[in-house]
Parts: sequence; C-alpha cells; structure tokens
Amino acid sequence: MLLSYSTTDFIEGGVITAVILLNVVIGFVQDYRAEQTMQSLRQLSAPYATVIRNGGQIESIRSEELARGDLVKVTVGDLVPADLRLFEGMNLETDEALLTGESLPVAKSPAALFSNLDMSIGDRVNIAYSSSTITKGRATGIVISTGMTTEVGKIAQLLQDKPIESKSKNAIIRTLAKFWLGLKKILGLEDGTPLQIKLSKFALMLFGLAILLALIVFSANKWNIHGEVLIYGICVAVAVIPESLIAVLTITMAVGTKAMAKGHVVVRKMQALEAVGGVTNICSDKTGTLTQGKMIARKAWIPDLGTLCVHDVMHPFDPNSGYVKLNGREVLHSGWAKNGGILGVFLDAIALCNLSVVTKKNESVDGPSISGTSAWSAVGEPTEISLQVLAMRFDHGKAVLEESGNYSLLEEHPFDSSVKKMSVVYRNHVTSSIEVFLKGAGEVVIPSLAVSEVEKANIHAMVEVMAGEGLRVLCIAHKTLPSNYVTQRSARDEIDCDLGFVGLVGLYDPPRAETASAVRKCQIAGIKVHMLTGDHIRTAEAIAREVGIVSPDIPMRNGRGNVIMTAGDFDNLSYAEIDNMEELPLVIARCSPSTKVRMVEALHRRKAFCAMTGDGVNDAPALKLADVGIAMGITGSDVAKDAADMVLTDDDFASIFLMHLLISNISQVILLLIALAFKDGNGNSVFPLSPLEILWVNMITSSFLALGLGLEEAQPDIMLRPPHDNAVGVFTRELIVDKMIYGTFVGMLCLASFVGVVYGGGKGNLGTNCNQRYNDTCEAVFRARATVFSVLSFLLLITAWEVKHFSRSLFNLDPTRHNGPFAIFPAIWYNRFLFWAVTAGFVITFPVVYLPVVNKTVFKHLSITWEWGIVVGCVALYLALFESWKAIKRRLRIGSGKNNHLTLGDAEARAGLVATVDKESYGSQITTRTNTLVDGMEGHSLPKA
Repeated sequence: MLLSYSTTDFIEGGVITAVILLNVVIGFVQDYRAEQTMQSLRQLSAPYATVIRNGGQIESIRSEELARGDLVKVTVGDLVPADLRLFEGMNLETDEALLTGESLPVAKSPAALFSNLDMSIGDRVNIAYSSSTITKGRATGIVISTGMTTEVGKIAQLLQDKPIESKSKNAIIRTLAKFWLGLKKILGLEDGTPLQIKLSKFALMLFGLAILLALIVFSANKWNIHGEVLIYGICVAVAVIPESLIAVLTITMAVGTKAMAKGHVVVRKMQALEAVGGVTNICSDKTGTLTQGKMIARKAWIPDLGTLCVHDVMHPFDPNSGYVKLNGREVLHSGWAKNGGILGVFLDAIALCNLSVVTKKNESVDGPSISGTSAWSAVGEPTEISLQVLAMRFDHGKAVLEESGNYSLLEEHPFDSSVKKMSVVYRNHVTSSIEVFLKGAGEVVIPSLAVSEVEKANIHAMVEVMAGEGLRVLCIAHKTLPSNYVTQRSARDEIDCDLGFVGLVGLYDPPRAETASAVRKCQIAGIKVHMLTGDHIRTAEAIAREVGIVSPDIPMRNGRGNVIMTAGDFDNLSYAEIDNMEELPLVIARCSPSTKVRMVEALHRRKAFCAMTGDGVNDAPALKLADVGIAMGITGSDVAKDAADMVLTDDDFASIFLMHLLISNISQVILLLIALAFKDGNGNSVFPLSPLEILWVNMITSSFLALGLGLEEAQPDIMLRPPHDNAVGVFTRELIVDKMIYGTFVGMLCLASFVGVVYGGGKGNLGTNCNQRYNDTCEAVFRARATVFSVLSFLLLITAWEVKHFSRSLFNLDPTRHNGPFAIFPAIWYNRFLFWAVTAGFVITFPVVYLPVVNKTVFKHLSITWEWGIVVGCVALYLALFESWKAIKRRLRIGSGKNNHLTLGDAEARAGLVATVDKESYGSQITTRTNTLVDGMEGHSLPKA
C-alpha cells in the first residue's frame, strides 16, 4: 500500500487501503461480539441477606458483608447468600439443579448428622448452598463459607486461568521462559484448537515463503532493485498469501454462530472450527442436557388393572404429548376412565391430592409459571405437575373434577419433609361420602396401609423394581369415611391411617427425543459418550441404558465393574489407578464439579480430544477445561455459557475452502515465478497479472467462493467416518498433494494462455514499461493479461464445485441425494450461496475485462476477442485433468478415494454395534404400535364402581 502511494499510483493504493480497512472492520466487529461476556457468578450471588445480629436483631445486609458465624434466615424465593449449616427449618426444599444436577428440589433436614466427610455435596442435606434457590419452606443456618470458599466459589476458582510457571530456580531462565511463552501466545502457537495452532504455523511458514520468493525475484534481477523490480517482488510475495482467509473464516464463523443460536445452543468463543471433527470422547451432563430437565409420570402400577406406561413425551406439560399403554396395549381414548373403577380412584387421587395447576398459555394462572416448549404451562412442584398431567390425559384433571361439582375440599394436610406425604379430604357429592386421598414416599405410606403383611411385601418389592429403573416412586392411597364424619384439622394421624392401597406411580426426567439417536450416531462415528451427573446412581444407570450409553449386555446393578461408578469411588482413585483402567467409566453418578474436571483430565492424559456438554454452574469448570465446551441454550446457566467454546462444524468445512484458496495462491506463484523470464525492452520482468488483478482474484473472486464452500453442508456419510487425527488436522497429506497438483494445473494453463497470446497474436512483443501504464507497445501484453485473468478466474470458479468432494466426480458429487446422468445440476444447485457466487464470478469477469478506463487504467489490461477461444480450451483441459486425477484416486484408493462410498453397516461393524432395524431411517426412532386399546376396552374389562 505504502509502495503504491510512494510511486504515485493512487488508484492501486486506494483499492489496497479499502481492502485492508474491510478486513480490519470485519475482524474488529467479530472480536468485539465474542468478548461481550457477562459476570455471571456475580449475577448468581444474592444481593442481600437477612441476618440475626446484635443480640437477636434481624437486619438486611449486602451478601458480601456476611462473615463466618453469622446467622442467616431464608424463606421461599430467596437466593441463598452463602453456604449455610442449617440448624432449624420447616419443610425446606432448595433447587440445586445448576450446582449439583439434581432434577428435583432437594428436601433439607437440619437435624441430620453425618460422619463421612467425603460424601458428595448432593447428599449433604443439612447444608444450603450459596446461589441455590429456596423453593419451599423456611430455615435458619449459620454461615460456614462465603465468597470464593463456598461450593460455587470453588467453581469460580476452577474457572480462573492459572499461569504456567517455570520450575527452574534460575531467575534468568524463568524470565526467558516467560518471554518465550508470551511470544508463542502472541504468535498463536500456544493456545487454541488444532486448527488455530496449525493456521498460525501456516501463516509463519507463508511469511517466510513470501520473503524467500521476494529474494528470488531480486536475485533474478541481480539485486538491481528499482521500482519495477521492487513491485514485482512484492507481487510474488503477496500472491503466496491467501489474503481472504481471515475474512472468510470470520464471516463463516458469524454465520455459523447465528445458525447455532437458532438451535438453542448458546455459543461464546468463536475458535473451535476444527475441533468437533476430531472429538474422540463426549462427556455430557444428564439433567437438562441428555434429558429434558422436567419430570413426567412414566409408569403407574395399579393392582387388579396392571401397568400403565407413558411413551414418547416431547412436551412434559402437554397432556396430549406422547401416548399411553396399559399392559402393552395403547390407550387411544382418554374418556373411558370416567366410568370409575380402580383407575378412576387412582386418577382422582393424583389429581385432587395436588396443588399444581396446568393450563394452556392463553389461560390465566396466578403465580409464576414454568413454560413448556408447547402451548402449555404449569405452576407448582415438578412432581405434582407430572401427576396432574397424567390425570389430565384421561380427562381427570383437578380443574375438571372441581368444576363438575362432584367434589368439594374439606381438609388439606400439606407435604412435610419430616413425614414425606400429603393428604386431602374431599366430600363426594355423588356418593354422599367423604374421601381421603394420600400420596407419599413408599417407606412412609406402606406401613399405614390396611392390607396384609404379604401384600405390603409385594408392594415393597414393586417399589424396588420401579426404583431400580431409575424412577422416583410415590405410593397412592385412599379411604372412604362416613358422611357424618366431622373434620378435625389437628387429627392428621387419624386421617392418614388404615388406608386402602391404590397404586404406585414412577416419575423421571425423560431423555430428549433426539438423545438416543444422537448417542448412536456418535458411537457409529467412533466417539465414546460418557454421562457425568449429580443424580443418584440408579437414575443415572436407567437413563444411560435408555439412551444407549450403556450396553444392555451389562446386568443392572450387578457386574457394573468400572462401566458405572459413583463419584466417591472415582475420586478415591489415584491418577495412576485411573490411568491403569482399561476403559474409563461411561457413567459417573453423584458428580461434583471437581469429579467432572478429573474425568476430563483423565481423557487428556490418554491423548483423547474431548467435548463437554452441560448446562449447570457445576459443569462450567469441565466445560472450560474440555477441548470443546458446549452449553445448552435455553436451560443453561450463564456461567456454563461463558465457559463454553464455539461449536461450528466439522473438519470438512475447513479443508474444502482451504483447498480452494491455496490452489489459487499456488497457481499465481508458479505463474509469476516462471514469468520472471519474460523481459521487456528495458530488461524488466513483465507482469502476466497486474497487482490489482491478483488482489481481485484473491479478495473478490476467491473470497465469495471460499465463503460458499464454508457454508457447504457436511456429506451425508460424515457421521459414518471415525474422528480424524488431530495430530494431522486439516492439513492432511491428501490436501497438500491435491493443492500442489491442481495449483500446478492452473498455473501452467495460465502461463500457456499468456504465452499463446503474446507469442501467437503478438509475435513475442513484450513492449516497454507495460507494468506501469499503457503505451503503444503494450497491446499484446495487455491482451495477454486479460486472457490470463479470465482463465484464472474461470478455473477457480470451476474448482469451487470440484473441491466439494476430494475424490468424487463433479458429475456424481452426491450419489445419496442425486443420481442419474443429470445429477450434476441438482448437486451444484443444492448449495445456493455457492451456486450464485460462481454465477456472479462468471458474470462479473466481463465488466472487468471490457469496461473502458477500468480495464486499461485500473487493471492494466485490454478487451479481448479471439482470445476467448484460449479461455474455453483451458477450462475444458483443466476439467479433464481434474477429473482424471480424481479417477486415479478412486481407482488406486488414494486418500478419500478409498472411502468413496461408506455404508451404515460398515460403520456399525467397526463400532461393534448391533445393526439397526431400519438402516434407511438411520437415527430415527422406530415405534410399532399394535394391539390398540380402543374405546370400550375390547379384550380387557375394567372393574365397575
């Protein structure tokens, strides 16, 4: 740029200045957006706390003023300001999902005492943790930790970047080590993904190569460096550098970020371009990541009726989502339970002994609602919401029952954490009786049932069976009192005894609809999936089996070995013991943040390239430490999002547009170096391309093509391939060889077109001072430049379609989607952006060649006529050469040619998986619904009232 201004070439200098400013502006805007992060830990901290000080006075102070030993009172809706050891409380429950991963609020017991100092934080029910939310009850506790010493503070410490210090005692060596480390960071050789580091090394190599090429030009002119030689040397140096690479990377990252946001995955960092293609292990949180983070009633066992199961629930608050089976037969009609019977009693119990409200979003509900992803919302405890939704599936919701006028509430005994049950008393106006409905934990309700010990043992056994499936089991009971019974609110013991058993209901947090298929796709691609959760081991195991993380060949609870472990067992292992394990566990339950970090560190010691997915504060340290951190967008905490990286696409994206850009640069270098031999009348080398023509090709023609290739969808068989070797990255042997071959093709054809015009039509006249401006001796050179410019532009446009696949023919690019003799047309039309970029590239070449003043003064070339024949011939020959090399690769199975057609069966066999039922619908969940249970219950009679 400075050289152009110094030689009074203001047109060329202005164009170069505009290009530089464009790159600077784009880079600044994207970097600014990437750095707009929130102080999430501060937002999670409670601003005020209610303390007891100065002889019993209650004060409200800022949370940062708390000190160890302060007495703090908390109640419903409060954000706990510090870690508290509770010593007094009533029905206290806290939401610790973001900290521990628990699906449900945790009931606290201030009177509990524990002797195990190493128990997981989720089991410490006498402690309320900083930044958790009080969902029920009230309590008083003493501050035991504040600030960075709290459990959430320890997470903040894990998130802090720890500088690497030299272990040498010599101050000079330590100083040099710091200087070298800082220099490597500045050059981009220390931190980042494999692609980032390789691009940094590549940039340094290109810088050295550019200097070398300039020295070659100067040496060829015997170091007689004047204006012409200097400009030519800089042109050759510039030609080797893909100027648009950073701009294309930045723009593609911005487009990718927008697309990711639409998928509800919040991304923060914009550097993980290559990482996903090389991931070998995925560590995932359970609650809210693999699962929906909301409870549903999955199974109910009702004596004399059988087992009721709910399947395929997409929206937990929607009574119409999914379908219900009774004893394996689908229930299609929801109203048949209205006739009563044991099922009617069961549904009445779970609907009436319930304080939650489930409505459509356009209906008015008092209190804060929990929005689902459908048209339904809910207010209340997650457990009660799931029971209410189950009742509403059969038109037995609480609102329907109360609006019918058949029931009126007489008495209510709310849930108490000390008794673990809830009961209500209703008057039944139809039977003129008083009915008691009760729900609660099995160990509390079963002893109060009016059944034999044998029946109690059978109920206990069923509770264990359902709990072993990872379900939270509630026992439902009922009894009828005489119509003249007088309610006494203090007589709960009388109400809650001698009950009739109605049934058991099992609740759980269901997996997301796409989880099972996603896990299987990862396994087929050779990626191991690990579940790291704060939930109980039986719940974690059940979900892991349901989504396919754990093979069904491993027995439940017995013979787990190291496949399924608790965090306590894993944390007790030394680093050496972990490293000596043949395989790391697939499931770790009751995880703390440090457990997840230890797992990621163990994978790193095994040279694995791991991704971490999560949504809670407890996931943030592992998200930051993992090679790729993926935060959930809707349910994820801000801390998790801030710790996550950007997940953009697989390595195919980088390889494709790098191939295209480098072919352009290599061809220009070959052309310009050989063109040193072309001397004009003054002995100066003649430019076969002017400096602005080089910039136009690199910044305009190539940029939009590379951007279109960056937006290219992954090949349909991408998840059938194993992860690529991160030690190699995108600069594979195949890419290097291909770019050299294709670059040589383009460079030689451009050189041939220049020679053909100058020595054919121009009779070898290279003119005088044709590098600076047009004169009468420059017609042949200027026409030759226009020809070379057209040839180079058209060949790069054809290359953009050819490099979409490294071994498949342009005429058979996507055989899974398009086949037949005309398959080329839908294949190139599939990527609309690339199609219009190529079309625009062809069209815009003509104004550049033919517009007066612009062609002669700016680009230093002239209009052409018969030379278009040379252009067309070069394009046809280049296409034949390109296709011939691809055919050789397929025939000799070179590089991607050996995996030209991958099948699902081959990938499953490589991963050691059982073949899917329907390979055509790979990844889809196949559900066969037969033996439909229709209205009237054909083949199965219900007990009558």
